[in-house]
Amino acid sequence: MVVSVTPSTNTFPIGATASPKVGGQASADAQQDRFLKLLIAQLKNQDPSNPLDNSQVTSQMAQINTVSGINQLNETMKSIAGQLASTQATQSAGMIGRDVLVQSNVLSIDKGVAGGAIDLSSDANKVTVQVLSPGGQLLDTLNLGALSAGRQTFQWDASKYSESGNPSFKVIATNGSQNVATTALARDTVASIGVTGTTANLQLKGRAAVAYDAIQAIL
Repeated sequence: MVVSVTPSTNTFPIGATASPKVGGQASADAQQDRFLKLLIAQLKNQDPSNPLDNSQVTSQMAQINTVSGINQLNETMKSIAGQLASTQATQSAGMIGRDVLVQSNVLSIDKGVAGGAIDLSSDANKVTVQVLSPGGQLLDTLNLGALSAGRQTFQWDASKYSESGNPSFKVIATNGSQNVATTALARDTVASIGVTGTTANLQLKGRAAVAYDAIQAIL
């Protein structure tokens, strides 16, 4: 908030307090305190022959109250978001050790097996899953045959996989000559639960942590 106060002017800049500092650096109470100090300074230094208009003061007070209310609401929402994240983390404790599906085409290998799933937008009379190395080389092809629309799971025998890095997979689904839209899902195991800021995160065994709302299914 910047207000110029001089004995030769009555102008109290309307809207000077309408934009609080970005990032919530100042509390609502601190802003109100600064506003009142500036208002008092303005009143002391006003031109007696041309005093401040009451409507200007009223307008300024209304604006600072609005800004203060918004700041207080923001702080309340931040608190609620933090509490929600903590609640999600607590409730998710039972997921530790459980397998989940996340939207990804990168496979995680556990005890020589990698699992995934496919969301098919419609029926397909031919579905193929190509397993690829981190460098994009074809490692294996799974012919899943005809599958109905919806979620379908698959497994890949990764007992002979020796490359560093996680393999990925590519889904090719067709119904006659038409391609069928697909969504790739990878299977992984929840290792631990944590909270970052206002977000509950699930650390998975075979990949980086994901947000609580990124989990597509609990198996």
